[in-house]
Amino acid sequence: MHWLTLLFIAAVIASTAVELWLSHRQIAAVAAHRDRVPEPFAATVSAEEHAKAADYTIAKARFGRIGEIVNAAVTLGLTVGGGIAAIDALWRHTGWTQPWLGAAVIASVFCITGLINLPLSLWSTFRLETRFGFNRTTLRLFLADLAKSLLLAVLLGTPLLLATLALMERAGQLWWVWAWLLWLAMMFFMTWAFPAFIAPLFNKFSPLQDEVLKSRIEALLTRCGFASKGVFVVDNSRRSSHGNAYFTGIGRHKRIVFFDTLLDRLGHPEVEAVLAHELGHFQLKHVRKRLLVSIGTTFVGLALLGWLTNQPAFYAALGVPLPSTQAALLLFILAAPVFTFFATPLGSLWSRRHEFEADGFAAQHASATELAAALVKLYRDNASTLTPDSVYAAFHYSHPPALERITRLRAAAS
Repeated sequence: MHWLTLLFIAAVIASTAVELWLSHRQIAAVAAHRDRVPEPFAATVSAEEHAKAADYTIAKARFGRIGEIVNAAVTLGLTVGGGIAAIDALWRHTGWTQPWLGAAVIASVFCITGLINLPLSLWSTFRLETRFGFNRTTLRLFLADLAKSLLLAVLLGTPLLLATLALMERAGQLWWVWAWLLWLAMMFFMTWAFPAFIAPLFNKFSPLQDEVLKSRIEALLTRCGFASKGVFVVDNSRRSSHGNAYFTGIGRHKRIVFFDTLLDRLGHPEVEAVLAHELGHFQLKHVRKRLLVSIGTTFVGLALLGWLTNQPAFYAALGVPLPSTQAALLLFILAAPVFTFFATPLGSLWSRRHEFEADGFAAQHASATELAAALVKLYRDNASTLTPDSVYAAFHYSHPPALERITRLRAAAS
């Protein structure tokens, strides 16, 4: 057996084992503190709400274990198990040439993985989320969203895939540079098109009608020197009771979007504080830094793929005896997350630091007290655990744990 085969199998097993171990730690930590609300939250979170958050977190962690095992099995089955090779061999009987052959093979693999994951998605939505009172999606709406997503994938993904395969076949050794430029163009196009054309296919976006809150937000934007195309409310309550807020768009076309569920729960000063936190990400260049890292990582990844396409051992070791452009793309898509998994804590740490910095920005331009109050409400209403395992949080949490974050904000306020 080739050394790369052994390394890949070991990495899949190791990453899955680490995820299961982290899940076990998270379940144990949350269960141990289920019946006692942490002191800083005792006045705002009831024992029943705290217990619900614990049960919800444990249920999600246990369900996530199934997903991890299925994902590992699918990854091994498609690669060293010969799945990609078998699908490729079947499509070669059609006599199609590139890039159509490659697109058919890749589309088939994506369809198979999608069908495998569909029952998990249905269970998560209609059993787990419904059990804890969060799901508001009907089966009809779920299927409509799925159909729209598939249609968008075909309309937008097919031209990109065909162009990439054509570049790999005909653009020479530096095809990956042209592919990177193509990816950049698509990324900026999607960033522009998403708020104006794609998101409205799934949700209704309405201008904020609350004039008092609108004036408060406009004053905050002026203080922070932030230009926006408008403040919108999205009808997320059609699908879930979870609340959130986000920015979308680029340049002068940035939009501020609030979930209607969020506005129903927070007072005006709290909404202002949450928005100030999000503004902090922009004003402190967090969004730009993450974008540059993403661009740089993609460049390095495509350069590595460009080298791997010329290494016969890369294909053979991962279960594909006949090298091809479609096999190279699929093997890289499946193998890259396996090896980059072990860098997850670094990305999580970087993200948590950005969240602390954005909290500091919000404390300067709004109110640390109101932001803390808003976060407590969101933790409570979204059933987010207040007592996560420290190792699990260090590995996976993109936001600081609740206790640490609220303690810092209250210290800043005092």
